[in-house]
Amino acid sequence: MNLTLKEITIALNIQGEFPDLTISSVEFDSRLITQNGFFVPLAGERDGHTFADKAVENGAVASFWSRSLEEAPKGLILLPVADVTAAFQQLAVYYQAKVAPKVVAITGSNGKTTTKDMTESVLAQKFQTYKTQGNYNNDLGMPYTILHMPEQTEVLILEMGMDHQGEIAFLSKLAKPDVAAITLIGEAHLENLGSRQGIAAAKMEIVTGLKNEGLLLIPANEPLLKPLVADLPQTIQTFGVGQGELSATILTEDKERTTFEVDGFVYEIPILGSYNVTNALIAYGFGQYFGLTPEEIARGLARFQLTKNRTQWLKAANGADILSDVYNANPTAMGLVLDSFGQLSIEGRRFVVLADMLELGPDSKAMHVAMKEHLADNYQAVFLYGSEMKALADALIGSAFDVYHFEKENKQALMTQLKAQLKATDALLLKGSNGMGLIDIVTYLQIEDED
Repeated sequence: MNLTLKEITIALNIQGEFPDLTISSVEFDSRLITQNGFFVPLAGERDGHTFADKAVENGAVASFWSRSLEEAPKGLILLPVADVTAAFQQLAVYYQAKVAPKVVAITGSNGKTTTKDMTESVLAQKFQTYKTQGNYNNDLGMPYTILHMPEQTEVLILEMGMDHQGEIAFLSKLAKPDVAAITLIGEAHLENLGSRQGIAAAKMEIVTGLKNEGLLLIPANEPLLKPLVADLPQTIQTFGVGQGELSATILTEDKERTTFEVDGFVYEIPILGSYNVTNALIAYGFGQYFGLTPEEIARGLARFQLTKNRTQWLKAANGADILSDVYNANPTAMGLVLDSFGQLSIEGRRFVVLADMLELGPDSKAMHVAMKEHLADNYQAVFLYGSEMKALADALIGSAFDVYHFEKENKQALMTQLKAQLKATDALLLKGSNGMGLIDIVTYLQIEDED
């Protein structure tokens, strides 16, 4: 980054005499501070001000400060502010205006991170790009992303997450995107938003800061969005498999790649699933908007690298194939990945571990039972994990495949039984909400047994 202490005081309208130091980075984790770093003591489970000594020890030269000045460690230049979080966000706005990249914003109930990764890879064929790292997609993570983009960034790709109304509106107004996309409207956070209509309205908040001359991409198969975009000044384009203004025809699909055609040109993504083709269409639409050729878009899609734990193929210690999709889950996403996994050509047996989908509200059990429609007879065993999955286990009584249910406190029993049954030629899918900790099972299956 390229930021001085004087610029920070200007951005926050802080009066006083301060040395004109060059700041190496801005961090709210004192452990990540390096020489000439700027510390942001956010309020969390513990007040960030209590870590100021550690920040100084690691090289911090200055910090926002909202507590008594007498409490500050020696050697730290203090910039007094009333609200550290608001100051942090305001500084991000200043730095974004200074770098002045084009801004891409992506939200949706599923596929945000995959779409972000695809979009960055496509646009990197022509521009200097920077994207949201990991899941830094909220009111703290997005400013952090902005403040960590290199000064030569030409296109900034931002993922915007939410679980309550108003959150995406805030992020959109902060980032002021040039283009935006909604991947899909699922059922995530129904507990807070009440209905899919409520989710659609919350996702549509992404247009709050979208420039009037900008572009919004929305799924062609989502009727809830159509009335919400009817009177918008921005250009609206729909996308989908076999439908929409950006329409794809799927040609082939196997374990590690999917090919599809758009307007007579063939594209390939190094990932399974027709649902990932819709994510690729968003990256395609952004590529078109920014003037990339079909060849450049194809090269970017073919080379994109997926963020860890999103539809990731791994190997168990015994050689079995593991499809790890354990970062998050909602009924739409779980149904899509089950459909794709069920259609793959598998040498051995087909196993699946499904864990509870969280925050679905009063209809949660019915939504879990609905996964029955996505479990074909070509599955050999289904392992269900968590209290909400008990309803699906009961609904699957009498199925052609074996069904096992484990409560959350019995994770070790599940892991032991699964490892005992899994053979080298088998394939296993794991899908569930992040809070269920399925990553522990993935790790366990990758550990060699001791002799």
